[in-house]
Amino acid sequence: MNYAETLTYLYEQLPMFQRVGAAGFKKGLGNTLALAEAMQHPERKFRSVHVAGTNGKGSSSHLLAATLQAAGYKVGLYTSPHLREFTERIRVNGQELGREYLVEWVAHWKTLFEKIQPSFFEMCVALAFSYFAEQRVDVAIVEVGLGGRFDSTNIITPLVSLITNISYDHQALLGNTLPEIAGEKAGIIKPGVPVVVSQSQPEVLGVFEREAATKLAHLLIADQIYQATFTAEPDLETGLRPVAITQHGRPYLPNAELGLPGDYQQQNLPGVLATLDELRALGFRITEAAVRTGLRQVSQLTGLLGRWSIIGRRPLVVCDTGHNAVGLGAVMAQLRRVPHQRLHLVIGTVNDKDVAGMLALLPSEGIYYFCAAHIPRALPAEDLAQQATNLGLNGRPYGSVAEAVAAARAAANPDDVVFVGGSTFVVAEVDELYLTGNEDSKAGYKSVR
Repeated sequence: MNYAETLTYLYEQLPMFQRVGAAGFKKGLGNTLALAEAMQHPERKFRSVHVAGTNGKGSSSHLLAATLQAAGYKVGLYTSPHLREFTERIRVNGQELGREYLVEWVAHWKTLFEKIQPSFFEMCVALAFSYFAEQRVDVAIVEVGLGGRFDSTNIITPLVSLITNISYDHQALLGNTLPEIAGEKAGIIKPGVPVVVSQSQPEVLGVFEREAATKLAHLLIADQIYQATFTAEPDLETGLRPVAITQHGRPYLPNAELGLPGDYQQQNLPGVLATLDELRALGFRITEAAVRTGLRQVSQLTGLLGRWSIIGRRPLVVCDTGHNAVGLGAVMAQLRRVPHQRLHLVIGTVNDKDVAGMLALLPSEGIYYFCAAHIPRALPAEDLAQQATNLGLNGRPYGSVAEAVAAARAAANPDDVVFVGGSTFVVAEVDELYLTGNEDSKAGYKSVR
């Protein structure tokens, strides 16, 4: 098989949660362990940090990877889902997995896959761990795909576990209450392995305390150690945002700047910094200069896109992958603060989300351009437009993300603002996000979460 045929095999022969939803999720680690056994346990051949949570785990993973790269380490990074290209999921020092490696790896193990019948995600995890082992990375940052306890990544024994924000998402698979969801995330806590929790959320803190005590794992509540507050809005030219950080109430990293300007990063930073402290205690050499560089240059070092990405000016065009109540709510709050005459919003979602709850977060005064990404799980634009109309939102459906974005930009005046989001998969289809040939889109690489 060539590269395109290999991707077709991955996507169509085996279920993929991001495309089809719950049918692509398998509870249990049996298949992943069987793959690891056949591949001589690559997950045991490199050190790792495991990152779980509802919101913020992707940003936190990239910030950790960027800082460790700046400190001189060879760093693997596994995240999901990808935006445009499958190989984005697996990186070493920011460089994506090679297409040739993917083709050869799938061909080599195809007989094993047909015997075990793993899910798409189980295959991806085995691929990432094999690649990191072969590349002999110093450390890998491994983001959980869904949940934690039964997530395929949970066969690793990391140096540190990090759990970010807990909020409602994927309730059908993870539970209908925050403590139930937190219980699934807490499944990554390993015996004797320190665990950092980014936020001290009263509803779920007891879940982590009990699990850590049971596993004899040292627990750190990061926002009781570090606090981070943005002191100004993002610079529209550089994408950088000044942030004041304190450690136990005392100034830390004075005059720091973050290359991820979304408001929600204030909640992510404490967990990242506390995790770096734990790695230092284990012998990693991470200087203040490395931390500053990692925070400033995270998108350049790791390739992160789609988090409060500024892809155009006059009109200002921003896209963000936030898609559940907490994530999208934070993005809308920040969007309302941006000076504007009118708001134009390009919005799409998937069919297993709380659509009414999402629409309730959107500004009633906005002009809407409803669309659907090209995945089976997408909610048709006509259905989304009808539900939005019933809630008093003004807009119409479009045949594709590209059409909706083009219509919004054409209708907007220079002092208007255009927002694109509602779903990771909508943002993934915004061509401007990937361009580097003009000034409007260059900021997309600088102004990401």
